[in-house]
Amino acid sequence: MIRKFNDLQQLNTEAAQLFVQASQHAIAQRGRFAVALTGGTSPEGLYRLLASSPYREQVQWEQVDIFWGDERWVPLDDERSNARMAHETLLSHVPVPQSQIFPMWADGVSPEEFAQQYEQTLRDHLNADGCFDLILLGMGADGHTASWFPHTKVLHEHNKWVAAYYLDAQDMYRITLTIPLVNRANQIAVIAYGNNKADALYEVLKGARNSEQYPAQLIDLSGDRVTWLVDEAAAARV
Repeated sequence: MIRKFNDLQQLNTEAAQLFVQASQHAIAQRGRFAVALTGGTSPEGLYRLLASSPYREQVQWEQVDIFWGDERWVPLDDERSNARMAHETLLSHVPVPQSQIFPMWADGVSPEEFAQQYEQTLRDHLNADGCFDLILLGMGADGHTASWFPHTKVLHEHNKWVAAYYLDAQDMYRITLTIPLVNRANQIAVIAYGNNKADALYEVLKGARNSEQYPAQLIDLSGDRVTWLVDEAAAARV
């Protein structure tokens, strides 16, 4: 489903309502809400909105488990850290217990070792099928989502839940949830805005199949689990 909005404020408001509703449904069903946050600049407005009234009071934060969809392999105090941004804009403003926040970083281990540890953490907290209640994603102007970058080996990972790999273009390691795990989520919300996303969004949703070049095509759009939240600029071609 594609939802188009006139401006970013409307988009963020809809995304906040979606987050609240997903949390309330999951907690009513099984007493917990497992969500994977996204990074980059796309969700900052959403996170600030969730940290404010009335949304802050509508989520039972004590019953929320916070994970990430992907991360740069940098310490938590690094300005490039997705977890740092989420803490500054959202998590330090809501009463979610620290023990229920699981950033993609640990000191003293390799990225590959950490990916294995993070997968075990997910297996301990998710149901046996590994279904998140909600995964938030963004999309880059190159058509990547999570850390599924064009022409990288992680696009062909079918067994692991979490993968670590060195991204030559950025000269750093990335940690990411894998395609099979993301596609098992009960609900996925993809946020994309700005005219620099218009060409990629068209290719991902309407273009010829070329997931090596546009990895966001690997999001399983069957059923009604995936919602694309886009502004008019990003949706100019769709």
